[in-house]
Amino acid sequence: MATRGKSINLFLMDGTPNGRIKCTLANWTGVAYKIPRTELDKCKGREDLSQSGVYFLFGTSDQTDDNMVYIGQAGVRKNGEGLLCRLIEHKRNPDKDYWTEAVVFTTSNNSFGPTEISYLENRFCGLAVEANRYVVKNGNDPSPGNITEEKESELEEFIDYAKIVMGALGHKLFEPLTDKPQAAITEEVSEEELLLFMKRKSRKSGQVIEASCKRTNEGFVVLQGSHIETIDSESIPPGIKERRQRAKIDENGILQENILFRSPSYAAAFVIGGHVNGLVEWKTKDGVSLKKIENIEGN
Repeated sequence: MATRGKSINLFLMDGTPNGRIKCTLANWTGVAYKIPRTELDKCKGREDLSQSGVYFLFGTSDQTDDNMVYIGQAGVRKNGEGLLCRLIEHKRNPDKDYWTEAVVFTTSNNSFGPTEISYLENRFCGLAVEANRYVVKNGNDPSPGNITEEKESELEEFIDYAKIVMGALGHKLFEPLTDKPQAAITEEVSEEELLLFMKRKSRKSGQVIEASCKRTNEGFVVLQGSHIETIDSESIPPGIKERRQRAKIDENGILQENILFRSPSYAAAFVIGGHVNGLVEWKTKDGVSLKKIENIEGN
């Protein structure tokens, strides 16, 4: 069945793409805001930001350059304050000085109570951990609470829309790097995700280096389970050397995670630990090089 299109309304509240953004979606009761940390004060007095909801604090690690997120819930307090008050508290907290912008979800009809936001916080945390795009900074797993099956169905529909909105706001927090589990690296994949292979004997270690990669609409994903050369060449690009040092690779040189690269040559360089032409090295299971595939696609 063909995927239906979605109509999303993005309102630039400050007239600039770097300012505050309000987001709504056709046939959805949810309301989302993207708010830079420096612009929180401008949101005072907004009625929907005094409601209950779920929020995300986004930032980048100064040490590792990893994307980070903290996911929390905010209920309405006795003083009538909700989401915005909670965000301002986080801004004043020195332990959460890494975040630069927040994304919040609430509703146009103020329908979220403690049960709803607890369930959403739990599900959003689980989805973010599963996608493995961001370092999730939550110390403990939030409780899902107890909800009826009717309410669960309603909230799952809300989550489906929220995932679309989150991507439209620039954060692929809930989108896995590949559509299929990394264990299925020998299976056929869709045309959108071309499966590629590399196999060569290393002169440095004497081992047979064998890796798999998927071409996606974001770049090239070296797949978990690939055998990585553990010895760097002197000519290795500095950025690739850093990525190799930070990657989860076990003592046998087996990659323990999916890693995205923007170019096929950088993906190949990560695998062999040195300069290489990825267009030539990456091939289909039938031995057709990526360079030949792209030449055919360009005609």
